[in-house]
Amino acid sequence: MSALAAAVDARLAAWAAEGFVERLWAHDASLWAASGTPVEELGRWLGWLDLPEQMPRRVGALTRLAREVRADGYTRAAVLGMGGSSLAPDLCARLFLPGPGDPELRVLDTTHPDAVRAFVAWARAARTLLVVSSKSGTTAETLAFQAALAEVAPALDFVVITDPGTPLADLARAMEVRAIVEGQPDVGGRYSALSPFGLLPMALLGIDLDRLLFSAASMAGACHAPPADNPGLRLGAFLGEAALAGRDKLTLVVSTSLGGLAEWIEQLVAESTGKAGRGILPVVGEPLGAPDAYGADRAFVGVGLAGEEDPADEVLLTALEKRGHPVLRLRLGEPLAIGAEFVRWEIGVAVAGALIGINPFDQPNVTEAKAATGALLEAYRRDGHLPEPDPMPTTVAANAPGNDAAAVRELLASLRAGDYLAILAYAPPEMPTADALDRIRVAVRDRLRVATTSGIGPRYLHSTGQLHKGGPNTGAYLLLTVEPRRDLPIPGAAETFGTLIRAQALGDLAALRSGGRRVAHLHLPDPTGGLARVEELVDAALTGLTPL
Repeated sequence: MSALAAAVDARLAAWAAEGFVERLWAHDASLWAASGTPVEELGRWLGWLDLPEQMPRRVGALTRLAREVRADGYTRAAVLGMGGSSLAPDLCARLFLPGPGDPELRVLDTTHPDAVRAFVAWARAARTLLVVSSKSGTTAETLAFQAALAEVAPALDFVVITDPGTPLADLARAMEVRAIVEGQPDVGGRYSALSPFGLLPMALLGIDLDRLLFSAASMAGACHAPPADNPGLRLGAFLGEAALAGRDKLTLVVSTSLGGLAEWIEQLVAESTGKAGRGILPVVGEPLGAPDAYGADRAFVGVGLAGEEDPADEVLLTALEKRGHPVLRLRLGEPLAIGAEFVRWEIGVAVAGALIGINPFDQPNVTEAKAATGALLEAYRRDGHLPEPDPMPTTVAANAPGNDAAAVRELLASLRAGDYLAILAYAPPEMPTADALDRIRVAVRDRLRVATTSGIGPRYLHSTGQLHKGGPNTGAYLLLTVEPRRDLPIPGAAETFGTLIRAQALGDLAALRSGGRRVAHLHLPDPTGGLARVEELVDAALTGLTPL
């Protein structure tokens, strides 16, 4: 038995002696008291535990709304949201094809003007239901999306999902939108997949909500079992004990047939655990390599549909196990078992938070980045321009002079064993962008044996952005901004989408710097040529660096 397996078993035995399971389902917030957060505050965020039992009572209303939408001739639906409001719908849109008569579903969660303009054109090309989704009702990106689409769509095309009494709810009533669907105030955004924020988009896709919630309830029942037989607690013990043992780079190997599950897990893990100088870094989208490509800071979780395992991935996972890397495999019997995985991972991550001594329900550094962005936008409204960071970012272009090569070389040379590189790209989320980022990540991983991640801004600000600033100071950040082809106004606002996304990038840059993080900022004149130049800079910087 490995040392980690022994630690997991010992932890489960200790939890059995402490009555951990009974306390969890009794909403005993003192399980997370080691975080220093008042128990009364912690207790406000435990409503997600009851969703598998409560949500069947709301299925009738949600499916009735979806039927009315289909009857009215809508062939497309769009979720306008960020983070917890968008990732579960995006997962289901990629996992489930719409049935006959069900609308195609897309998610808008980027403020890059080129992407927003393309999305508006898509929504205008056919009758599209616009689901504006924000728990707080104040999410800047979501309100900007709503304003842009309200210019081209009537109020009847809008449905709003938000908590009771929010500014967005007031706006929706004033607009006289088709419907307002209330969320639950005691459920945080990233724990809301089984609330209306996730269930209404699923209903629009024609997903059988009763079966999905039955799957969730079955997992919740299994998670009432004693710790040794409890799938949620076993996952949480694996995640937490691995992190305490220095294996805090959770490398997710998720079957392509499960769509965006990895990105949903990424937000849940990173935003829940990355604070107080601690955290678990989810590594998503990094292709599996040979055992020699990894340091001793990795733990691997493979997730797939039973019978659809990738043979190549299984060979590599087995080889990693033989080298002593911890590997956990999870298998879903069918796509609708995604409901069970929502429950398993929510419990597992919350339990891991208790183990490493943090509050898994807040996101203080996300708020910090929002405040920095807000201050920049206020300066723009006052002065007519954004204040530039000091020093100015270098501009990456073919053969351009400047300090870009030195900045990349210094950033990569700063990496040490146990560190990670995060590439943060404020670019249109298109395949050429993702492919270029993947090539850069693999080159760095294979040369230096460090974990690598990538995120599209501002989406990552509501996910891994919390861990970047609140987690351990082991990250090096390559922040890329991309000049839009053409800017796009935000109706009713002084700033444009181009100004907003630049303020978000500069706000995060300021927050990273104020936290003493290592960061290099490069500005790209265009995504294709600029990213090709960044690849060249990274390849040149890696020359001469030795594996860690």
